[in-house]
Amino acid sequence: MNIGLTGGIATGKSTVARSLTERGAILIDLDGIAREVVEPGQPSLLAIAQRFGQAVLQADGTLDRKKLGAIVFTDPVERKALEAITHPAIRAVMKERMAYHENHTPRKLVVVDVPLLYESELESYFEQIMVVYVPREQQLQRLMERDKLTSEEALKRLNAQMNIEDKKLRANILIDNSGSFAETEAQIDRFWREKRLG
Repeated sequence: MNIGLTGGIATGKSTVARSLTERGAILIDLDGIAREVVEPGQPSLLAIAQRFGQAVLQADGTLDRKKLGAIVFTDPVERKALEAITHPAIRAVMKERMAYHENHTPRKLVVVDVPLLYESELESYFEQIMVVYVPREQQLQRLMERDKLTSEEALKRLNAQMNIEDKKLRANILIDNSGSFAETEAQIDRFWREKRLG
């Protein structure tokens, strides 16, 4: 079985992903893949430098995420241009890894952590979708604290994604992460038992 794991920025997806892997699930992390496809020597990095200029590269040839982020988080057109470069490469690696696990570990739960699952219209790749949820106000607060952002900077990042309340409505499996760690763990345990994964 595979599930797509999503939520919003600063909702605690990583915590839920870690809890699932501790129970034996296999994790495919799209943020990790996104970093892989823009490593020096990768076609995506070359395309980014051509589109956004050499200024988005550091002296050692690696991507300067902060400079690129400053461009794409303030301009939807630029963000779309970046996505057009990186998304096909990320998707290809994701499909390859999902197929590998389907063939080699068919009895294991494969969890694919996809931050922008709905925004990228990837629902069809997964049997079910798990959304990690916290109310938007709490999400904003966590993001400001975690990334040391002003409320304006944090809001820009939130507004670049689909509203968490809309994602909540589309979930097959909802994990409410607004309470304690123990409460989140209890929900994951219940999911694990219901799916008879243990």
